[in-house]
Amino acid sequence: MNRPLMSVVTPAGTGTLDADLQLMQQVFESQQATALAWRRSTVQERIERIKRLRDGMLEQRDALYEAFMQDFHKPRMEVDGTEIIPTLDEAKHTISHLRKWMKPTRVSPTQLTLGNTGSIQYQPRGRCLIIAPWNYPLYLMFGPLISALAAGNPVILKPSELAPRVSAVMARIIAKVFRPEEVALFEGALQTSQELLAKPFDHIFFTGSPAVGKIVMAAAARHLASVTLELGGKSPTIVDETADLTKAAQTIMWGKFLNSGQTCVAPDHLYVHESVKDRFVAECKAVLAERYGSTAEQQRSSQDFTHVINQRHTQRVSGLLADAVQRGARVLAGGEVDQAQCYIAPTLIDQVPAQASIMGEEIFGPVLPIMGFTSIDQVIAEINSQPKPLALYVWSRDEPTIDKVLTNTSSGGVCVNHCMVHVAHGNLPFGGVNNSGIGNAHGIFGFKAFSHERGVLRSTWLNTIKMFFPPYTEGRQKVVTFLSGWLAR
Repeated sequence: MNRPLMSVVTPAGTGTLDADLQLMQQVFESQQATALAWRRSTVQERIERIKRLRDGMLEQRDALYEAFMQDFHKPRMEVDGTEIIPTLDEAKHTISHLRKWMKPTRVSPTQLTLGNTGSIQYQPRGRCLIIAPWNYPLYLMFGPLISALAAGNPVILKPSELAPRVSAVMARIIAKVFRPEEVALFEGALQTSQELLAKPFDHIFFTGSPAVGKIVMAAAARHLASVTLELGGKSPTIVDETADLTKAAQTIMWGKFLNSGQTCVAPDHLYVHESVKDRFVAECKAVLAERYGSTAEQQRSSQDFTHVINQRHTQRVSGLLADAVQRGARVLAGGEVDQAQCYIAPTLIDQVPAQASIMGEEIFGPVLPIMGFTSIDQVIAEINSQPKPLALYVWSRDEPTIDKVLTNTSSGGVCVNHCMVHVAHGNLPFGGVNNSGIGNAHGIFGFKAFSHERGVLRSTWLNTIKMFFPPYTEGRQKVVTFLSGWLAR
């Protein structure tokens, strides 16, 4: 490997320029030798790489705090709680379990394959591409990277250009911790993404919108590359008449307005039983006043509320809110917008007509539509009439209602009397279904996403396949006929 490849930081912090395409190709080619060599990598070698990433991130902790504040106005505690700590947890969980995950898994023979032994061997997929979004730029980049390293793969990383300062810090971390033939990060905009997607990677891990996910899947199909697509959708939340309204309000207001609603598994819209709707809304208003201030000015100046990523997205979300109000929606709390500061107040609305734009697209911002209901069957029918969401949340103390919702709906994940925390559960698969995603991440599921599960069969002394060898005698035919009849029972 020639030395000019040792510094791959492109172009630091601008978020607008595209990467050096020649260098990108050179790095991509250099990772093929690494991919072949890393097939033989040991548990300790893979753990050492994860530890290097972890330590490199912690060395840049203060720089990350500053970058998140500049890109998002994101409080330090939110950076810890939603970016750094989940990444540390993913690393710790992976390090603790990797030896077990890497071991071949023995499987029992089926009745037809008696006389053979079988096992599943986990092989690295090869050169991998990870494309991360802007809403949680650190965690959604380094989390999958930990899984890829655990599985033994070299990686090229592409962060979002919409969080340029955080991307620049991540670029410094990667350049210091890894050689580019191991892991490289390329900043840039559309052209950088297009050039990377045109390359024959062995696996692509993409987090983003369903619309872009389709583009990524089409690009991967040209090379028959495998994909993991972590997408999104309008995650519904249900609060029935038996729910603990105080706990529901406290938790849903956290889940919805964390990161200013810019979370793929945030409660997108809420169904609350008419008999408790007014009480629930009152609880929600009290929570918002306690956390962010009781006046519009206090909320605007709150140091605990993240802003929208940029003016374009502020305009998009405020446009959804304005359209809903124009069509008859009522603002219950919030509603203030300062586009220059990329600020939208934590907002609750109700009486939203079905034809409002906010009911047809993922909000991805700090506005929560609240709809009353009287029939859980009608709520289930409405959920099933839409694309399958990434998450679904149900608040109830009635087990038959909970079971009915779980049995009759489909979503990537579910929380009962909670929201969003399933994302942090390392022993649960995290992923979508159909429009909300393909494949899973986190823990062993992330390890498997970046691994090829190779079936290995070994013959023993009992070679039962001989009965199928020519010549096909009458005696052998009788044995095969008996076998087919036995298997059909």
